[in-house]
Amino acid sequence: MNNTISKAGSAIVTVTVFLFAVFQAINWTYGSFFVCFILPIGFVMMTTGLHNECEPDRKVAGNIGMVLSAVYCTFIMLVYFSQLTTVTNETLNDQAARIMKFDHFGLIFNYDMLGYGMMALSTFFTGLSMKAENKTDKWLRWLMIIHGVFFLSCTFMPMTGMFVKTTPSDGSNIGGRLAMIAWCAYFLPIGILAFRHFSKKDK
Repeated sequence: MNNTISKAGSAIVTVTVFLFAVFQAINWTYGSFFVCFILPIGFVMMTTGLHNECEPDRKVAGNIGMVLSAVYCTFIMLVYFSQLTTVTNETLNDQAARIMKFDHFGLIFNYDMLGYGMMALSTFFTGLSMKAENKTDKWLRWLMIIHGVFFLSCTFMPMTGMFVKTTPSDGSNIGGRLAMIAWCAYFLPIGILAFRHFSKKDK
């Protein structure tokens, strides 16, 4: 049961990250928001599975990674539930739009960035908790650890106001979409390798 749930979580991560890249490429905002709402569930399932395997002398790192995955999940599900409900279904005045809509780079966007900063920290500590026994695990471990670097950009760049200052006047934000696709290209192998990791445990 434990391994099945963890493998399912890895599959959810893989599929949602792939779809997110596709939806960013075709500029389908609703689809991007929907898969981002599902992704945290798979990430928690995957991270908890890796935590369950870590050895006693690595439990602190594993515990931190699992707790931060829950923090990430909370922030991101709130962010994207608001986009799929309030923003999509209601007419917002200018002040509410500045807070709620992503293209205004306001409070909700900043919460999204903080959430993904927590995800990066979660992968960093989860990677530290892993004991790589084969080539797949080594790649997975290092990709997760290096992914921790995103904590710095996700957490501190919004504090500079650079996203607001560099927003195109026409609202196209092609650079932002390309950055998201590049992130997907990095994170997709993590989902795939985690799925392979748990699949090997079945044998």
